Amino acid sequence: MNRVLQHTGSKYPVIQAPMGWIARSPLASAVCNAGGLGIIETSSGETENCIREIEKMRELTDAPFGINLPLLFLRDENMIKFVAECGVKFVTTSAGNPAKLIEILKAHDIIVYHAVPTVKSALKAVEAGVDGLIVEGSEGGGFKNPEEVSTLVLLQAIRDHVDVPMVAAAFAVGAEAVQMGTRLVSCKESPVHPNYKQAIIDAEDTGTYVLNKKSTPCIRALKTERTSKIFEEGLMPADTFKHIQDLYFGGDMEASVGLAGQSASLIKEQKSAADVVDETIKGFWQISSRMGSLASSSSF
Repeated sequence: MNRVLQHTGSKYPVIQAPMGWIARSPLASAVCNAGGLGIIETSSGETENCIREIEKMRELTDAPFGINLPLLFLRDENMIKFVAECGVKFVTTSAGNPAKLIEILKAHDIIVYHAVPTVKSALKAVEAGVDGLIVEGSEGGGFKNPEEVSTLVLLQAIRDHVDVPMVAAAFAVGAEAVQMGTRLVSCKESPVHPNYKQAIIDAEDTGTYVLNKKSTPCIRALKTERTSKIFEEGLMPADTFKHIQDLYFGGDMEASVGLAGQSASLIKEQKSAADVVDETIKGFWQISSRMGSLASSSSF
């Protein structure tokens, strides 16, 4: 059996990415009810709100769900304690060394997957005791490794060293599940402003920038007047994310930076989370069937 499904308990190996402020109960529950695994974010730092969102999930879905703990942004020990004791059995960690949380999470029988951008970080996470990896190549949206390595290369390089379950959009080279961020940000149940969704839909294949490569955090975001200026200057101003909610929920695409991956160019319309998951699964089986027929006939 697929090891990710064993760990998550979800029907399909489709995991929703933990976008700050966005990955809350309306979106996460819709993904769960569609058969995927919804994830509640905690990177916003809004401990009480995040706890309420986790509790709301019990009302909105009977399916299992997960929680993300981004080590770089965790400032409240109460959040960690709540997650460990709330009964959720799948947690993703990111932005730091998972060794800091492994002991408390494992003491509560929680499965832990860690997001990694390099082989080195993957080996470090496995050594720390994580159960699986979320492999994040440079083409994805949000926070990135400034030394760009594509998912196809990174996934194979990590697989050469370890045999834990890996999440990435590339089953053929060893992944056992896919994580979706940009695709689900633009879905109907996503809480973001229509302007943000439309900007994703309108994005061309060259419609994103990698910004702040000489500092931290390095990110991938949609091309706008603001991000074009940041790209040309090389560094992000310290207040870049100050008004991120004005972009997310107010629709002002110049208020901050609209995080998105290169996959934005493949998104042509808003769809429900159920349709996104269903089409992903159907597409997987169609491709698998085609490849299987080639293998069985030993002919191209």
